[in-house]
Amino acid sequence: MADKLTLYTNPMSRGRIARWMLEETGADYETKILKFGEGSQSADYLAINPMGKVPAITHGDKVVTECAAICAYLAEAFPEAGLAPTPDERADYYRWLFFAAGPVEAAVVNRSLGVEIPDDKVGMVGYGNFERTRNVLISAIADRPYLCGDRFTAADVYVGSQIGWGLQFGSIPPSPELTAYSERVYSREAFKRASALDDAAIAAAS
Repeated sequence: MADKLTLYTNPMSRGRIARWMLEETGADYETKILKFGEGSQSADYLAINPMGKVPAITHGDKVVTECAAICAYLAEAFPEAGLAPTPDERADYYRWLFFAAGPVEAAVVNRSLGVEIPDDKVGMVGYGNFERTRNVLISAIADRPYLCGDRFTAADVYVGSQIGWGLQFGSIPPSPELTAYSERVYSREAFKRASALDDAAIAAAS
C-alpha cells in the first residue's frame, strides 16, 4: 500500500503552491484545512511543524515543510510525473529554485514591508537590492519558455507562484518576460484544478 499523503494548508496562504504541486503529480492526497491561529498553533499541528505555519505535507511517517522543499520532494517521490530534473537540467533547476526561495522571497518581502537596505549594507543581505534581484529573475526566463529550458519542472511551480503572486499583488513590477512566463505556467491544467479547489475552500469558509 502506498504511503498516505496529507496536505496541511490554508487556501489563503503559500499552501496554494503545495496544492498546485500535488495536482501536478497526480497523486492521491488528503487535505486538512487549518485556520490561522487556532488551527496552525494547535498542539497536534505543532507536532508536525513546530513553526506553526502552513503548508506542510506528511507522506507516511515523513514530514516536509517549506514550499520549495515540498516541490522538490514531491518531484522525486513521484518520478512518473516527470517534474524532477534530468541530469542536464539539475544546475538550472536547483539554481533557480533556491534563488526564488532565498533572494527573491527576501527581497520581495522586505520591499513590501518598506525595508530599505542602506547602500553600504547591501553586502550583508543575500539579495543585495531589489532591482538587481528582479533583473536576475527576468534573465532566468528571458530566452526560454521554462526555467530549465523547453520542459516544465517542479522549479516552475515554485518560481512561477512567486512571480504570479508578485505580479498579482504588485510586489514585483511587471515586465514582458515575467508576464509571459506567468501566463504560460498558469495555463496548466493542474494549476487550474488546484486554484479551483482552493477557491472553493475559501468560499466554503466564508
